[in-house]
This record gives sequence, structure tokens and C-alpha cells, in this order.
Amino acid sequence: MKRWGLMLVLVCLLGGSSLAADKPLLTVYTYDSFASWGPAGRIEELFEATHDVDVQFVALGDSRAMLTRLQRERQAGKQGADVFLGIEASDLARRGIEGLFLPLSSDEISHLATVSQDLLLDETLSLVPYEHGYITLVYDSHEIETDGLARTFDELLDPTYVRSLILEDPRTSSPGLSFLLWTIIQFGDPGYLDFWRALMPNVLTIAGGWGEAYDLYLAGEAPMVVSFSTDTAYSVIAGGDAHHRVMLLENQGYRNVYFMGIVEGTEQRELAAGFIDLVLSAEIQELIPTTEWMFPANREALLPVQFYQHAVTPPDAAMMDPSEVAENLDRWLREWSAVVIGG
Repeated sequence: MKRWGLMLVLVCLLGGSSLAADKPLLTVYTYDSFASWGPAGRIEELFEATHDVDVQFVALGDSRAMLTRLQRERQAGKQGADVFLGIEASDLARRGIEGLFLPLSSDEISHLATVSQDLLLDETLSLVPYEHGYITLVYDSHEIETDGLARTFDELLDPTYVRSLILEDPRTSSPGLSFLLWTIIQFGDPGYLDFWRALMPNVLTIAGGWGEAYDLYLAGEAPMVVSFSTDTAYSVIAGGDAHHRVMLLENQGYRNVYFMGIVEGTEQRELAAGFIDLVLSAEIQELIPTTEWMFPANREALLPVQFYQHAVTPPDAAMMDPSEVAENLDRWLREWSAVVIGG
């Protein structure tokens, strides 16, 4: 899941010490958590069992770090990856991403027919969604009672919440960026800056990433944290309790969608298409809820009972157009930093 902090790791899930010389190599760039404890191992096992290929997952950080690596390799004329898995919706219009990925079709990817239409944000189908989720606030119900919950962004400014909220830095954290974009949708530009000025007395700290922020929250440093709408499901399934609960401001959550694609220039297009088709299959998609702790893109995938019972789908999803993000993000981050960090 996108939650976990940056760690320097190369994961080659090969099941052996060297590549077989007579087999083609399919190199997949992804993010560290997907390769380490996500469904990568099962994907590799199934794909290698049905194709004469060695699969190598390469993860040297989070998804944005890996996308930057891919862009730099392509600029240098290098072909490091055949497949990229982990592009966020906010990066769809990122500068320099044009032409990095090959357009796909349902003829190549049979399981495209199972993907919810509202997730198909790339009209060229160069990038195909495989999971999605929602950023919300999460609170400790042992510390905050139901009748004391903030229901709106304005109520979150109440002095009763002084130093009660843990945030993530939008310059380094995907959940942090989603929360920032959500406030811009809510208050407009530049009105969001006034909201952030008013919010700061209620903020305990702004962590560099989700892992750091959530560790502080679990340690009881503050009763609220920006996190995911699946956190109660995770709490129940992994820990057997349900006191980490979801708080929906404005009855919303900020939606993020995650994509994969075939890297332009690959010599393994047919294998790469088969790989993407496998990731969209029900067998793999049904692993997404309890490995990535996200919602699968395949609408036919069955959810585990406890995940279905406790993962929250907000009635209203906030989401900014990727082109608007690309056009304004650098400025928004500078302004946010001046007000929150430097101001």
C-alpha cells in the first residue's frame, strides 16, 4: 500500500540466485511495499507458471521515486523496465510522462472489461487502473466520542481539537498531497491557505510520510491522523479491534486511483500485456484488499467479509483533475510551504 514510508530496497523476486539464460526477463518497476509485502510474490508465481519467463520486481522507494527513475532512464536512452506499476492519478498529467507508455486495448488485456468505467481516467489506455482508495481522517474512538466528531473542515478548526491532529507533508507523502488537494477543492485557490493558517493550532506535527505519522498516532501522541478509509478494516483483520475509525469530512474522502502500464520501447510487449492482464484477474484482485489495503479495480473481485463490513466507501468522492494538478502543483506546494513551514 502507498502508506509505507520510503526505504531503500531492491527486491528481486526470482526464487533463485541467477536468471535462466534461456528465458526472457520481464522487469517490473514498482514501489517498495508492493514488492515487499504486497501481492507481487503471488503474481510472480502464477505468471512464471504459465509463461516461459523470469519476472523481476525492482523497487527502490515509493512510486514517485520510481517514476522519476524511469523518466531519467528514458531520457538517457536506457530501457530499464518493461512494466511500471504504481502511478497515482495526480501524476497522470505529470510533465514528461507523455509517450512513456504504450496504448493498450481490450484485445490485449481481456480483463479490462471488468474494470469500473469511472476508474479509466486515461483515455488512451496507456495507463490501466488496478486499485483505488480514499484518504480520510482516522480517529481513536477511545479518545474521541462519536458526538464529538468533526463533520466538516470548518468544525476541524474547533479549539477543542488543539494539537490533536497528525498530518503528512504533501511534498513527500502521497496521503499528505491528497489531503492538500482536498482542501484546495473545498476552499478554492487561494482560500485553502487561510484554512491551513487556521488549522495549524490543532496540528501536533507534520510527518514526512504515512508510516511515521501512523506510528505516532498508534503511540497515542494524538487522536487523529490523515490516513485511509480502509483503516478500520485493517484494524479488525490484523489486530482484532475496531477502535481506529474513519472520520468523513463533508461526507467525503479524497479518491486516489493507481495505474500500471507497458513501458515504450520494451521488447517484451506480449509478455507485458499478459502480466497486466493477470494483475487485473480476479485471483490477484482479490488479494488487493488485504495486502495493499485498497479497493480492487476489478468490479467482479470478491471482497473478504470483514473488509466488506469495515472498509468505508465515502458517499462522495473528492478528486482533482490530473491536468489541474500538473498545472498548479509546484506553485501550490511553494505556497503551502511558505504558510505552514516557513510562515
